[in-house]
Amino acid sequence: MRMSAFFLTVMGILALLHAYIGWRLLPALPVGDSGTIAGIILLALSWALMPMSVASRAVKKRRLGDGLAWAGSLAMGYFSPLLILTILRDLVLGVAALTAADAAYASLAMRSAVAVPALALIATAAGVAYARRRAPVRDVEVRLAGLPAALDGFTIAQISDIHVGPTIKRRYLEAIVQAVNRLEADLVAVTGDLVDGSVRELARHTEPFSRLAARHGAYVVTGNHEYYSGAVDWIIELRRLGLTVLMNEHVVLDHDGAALVVAGVPDHSAHHFEPEHRADPSGALHGAPADAPRILLAHQPRAAAAAAAAGFHLQLSGHTHGGQFWPWNHFVRLQQPFTAGLHRWQDLWVYTSRGTGYWGPPVRLGVPSEITRIRLRPA
Repeated sequence: MRMSAFFLTVMGILALLHAYIGWRLLPALPVGDSGTIAGIILLALSWALMPMSVASRAVKKRRLGDGLAWAGSLAMGYFSPLLILTILRDLVLGVAALTAADAAYASLAMRSAVAVPALALIATAAGVAYARRRAPVRDVEVRLAGLPAALDGFTIAQISDIHVGPTIKRRYLEAIVQAVNRLEADLVAVTGDLVDGSVRELARHTEPFSRLAARHGAYVVTGNHEYYSGAVDWIIELRRLGLTVLMNEHVVLDHDGAALVVAGVPDHSAHHFEPEHRADPSGALHGAPADAPRILLAHQPRAAAAAAAAGFHLQLSGHTHGGQFWPWNHFVRLQQPFTAGLHRWQDLWVYTSRGTGYWGPPVRLGVPSEITRIRLRPA
């Protein structure tokens, strides 16, 4: 009952926003009555398709479900810049109404009404191209106090938030795995949100994870989307594929005679789905050597406070997607301490990946995806 009420509320808000766009743009477009009717139909179709990006999972015919997911995701991707540009147009027209002559105002209203959907289409097309390309490699240097000489130059290839699911399939993941392996990193860290769907639906598409290669292996922690998709089953499947899933635990790596502690915790919200999966950074260090550098894999950046208190030196996170596309990247800080990049929390370094895939709209605009190569250096 609560979920249906939430769904109806969201759909009601979306209906009002679509109506607002139609009200502000359609009367000003030089398209006549037939064009106005076509615009109303397209806006109604957009509103109806948007929930398909999630509801398509219930469709038994996978090809049809994926098609609906693509349609819904693209509708979401186009709606966002269309709404933002419509609001910006209204702000400009508000100023023009006070300063421009009637003829100039009418011309601006018509020209801007044409420009808004055109610019939204261009922005969406560019965003899709950036989202669907293979994520580029981003090099990051992290300087740790007291880093042993043997660990100077130790490299970690981090990938995060791939979201294998309705619109991200095996070929997309294969390209990521190949790029990671070409880095020949000392360790691979996968910081959650690997999937959007069940093991039964996606096992064929996640198989390339088994080919992730590094000197000390590949380590993974769960993200919130694993819990939406059956986390216990995914933990079993990822271990079957040869990845080490860290659940409030650590490993001690011997790298040319120097010890390095790599720990991992479940997602910040995991205990709401599996009570025994409550994230515990301090417990993840139980029995770890006190004099070794300590790295924590934690899906959400907001684990930083607990990680710093536990004595970690570096935390690797994801979750935020860097906001994925403008202007939503400016709202991430309402929930997380960091949006993207390298930051300091007391004595802890926190690196937040912008994500290697995407979620929802297949769009990235102003917020590039990344495969991160982190290199440890002495402070």
